[in-house]
Amino acid sequence: MTKITLLSATGADDFTGAVPPDSYLRTLSPPRIIARLPENAAPASARKLGHLLSHQEAKHLESTVEVEAAGIDADLAAAFLGGLRMGSYSAGARKEGHKAHPLSAGDFSLTPPSAAAERELILASVQNRVRALVDAPANKKRAQDLAAWAVDSGKSHGYEVKVLDKKACLDEGLHGLLAVNRGSEDPAVLIVSEYRGAPDQEDVTAIIGKGITFDTGGVSIKGSQNLHLMKSDMGGAAATFGAVEAAARLKLPVNVVGIVPATDNSVDALSIKPSDVIESHAGKTIEIIDTDAEGRLVMADGLSYAVKHYAPTTLIDVATLTGSAVRTFGYVCAATLSKNEELVEQFRRAGDASGERVWPLPPWDDFAKGLESDVADVKNFSGTPLHGATDAFKFLENFTHGHERYIHFDIAGVALTQGPFAKDRQATGFGVRLFVEWLRQR
Repeated sequence: MTKITLLSATGADDFTGAVPPDSYLRTLSPPRIIARLPENAAPASARKLGHLLSHQEAKHLESTVEVEAAGIDADLAAAFLGGLRMGSYSAGARKEGHKAHPLSAGDFSLTPPSAAAERELILASVQNRVRALVDAPANKKRAQDLAAWAVDSGKSHGYEVKVLDKKACLDEGLHGLLAVNRGSEDPAVLIVSEYRGAPDQEDVTAIIGKGITFDTGGVSIKGSQNLHLMKSDMGGAAATFGAVEAAARLKLPVNVVGIVPATDNSVDALSIKPSDVIESHAGKTIEIIDTDAEGRLVMADGLSYAVKHYAPTTLIDVATLTGSAVRTFGYVCAATLSKNEELVEQFRRAGDASGERVWPLPPWDDFAKGLESDVADVKNFSGTPLHGATDAFKFLENFTHGHERYIHFDIAGVALTQGPFAKDRQATGFGVRLFVEWLRQR
């Protein structure tokens, strides 16, 4: 058993020898690890401390961990525990001789006990599961693999999952998804996960997650620099999967539908081309200006499908959508857009509480002018490098059937992170905690 003592910043004046300074240290007699919370610690910083400790001290940890946190706020102690579980994640499972982290399936105890601890460990476990999806090579997570993941999760945790195959997608009229799929060797699927934790209530939240398993850019092909990271272009799908699974495992009294249109965006003789005009599930025609603006095509169908079949009270989409969001906010927070200011404020609070922060961009109709088309109802891209994140939102609005509680999240800058946990950028699992916290606050 590994014993860890968690101290507050003010309760460890003689704390020395930590890596990094004032973070944690290991003692030999008695054998234990002493961790120190930063000044004015919030749950996110306590979680980060546990994450770092677990990752850096893996060879000194045993599969059973006892954390003593006397005098520490219960939410901080629980978050630290969740960080320990998050630090057990590694993307190297396919390496020869890979050894699992001792805490990947470890047992945790917390003194004094906390009701928040179980929730934190479940959320950390779900995040690690979806992080593995995002970090997986593209050839190991084709659309059918995402569908299999969702089906298995539903069976394991008691919620319904259905998968529309290519023929069912055609019958349903998911023309945007099928247009992007034309360049792929793998047929597209629409994955629908449905958790009913409040069956007597009519309130339903629908989350649509972008499931592009690899994005070449299509005919409007991307440059080669960092192209390997486009395996992460299904970060929105991962957030959606994770939110539904977490809601089910936590038995939240809410109704959540997760919808993931899944395909890769590849180059082939059959691929869509700039100047093509395609149909959509909502009945609107779309002029293709840039085939690298493919995510919004599949998301448009997902949004319309959600409104038609589930009449959700709240309509959410989440996607690694634009470089514009990264240029605006860097790797600090996600961009959000909605005309419903109440929703924006609710998610800002949920983001602050969960450590997955979001910040709004203006949703004004002035930005829609560049999407006007001479040959179709709407263009998929304005052709300008300016306000690209807002352009994407204005495009997607066309397919929500005027929904009054629609909110959009662009997580392009926060789905991956560069840091001490991997040589290359690694998945964060962003979105799971944000959505679960918002659902809990409701």
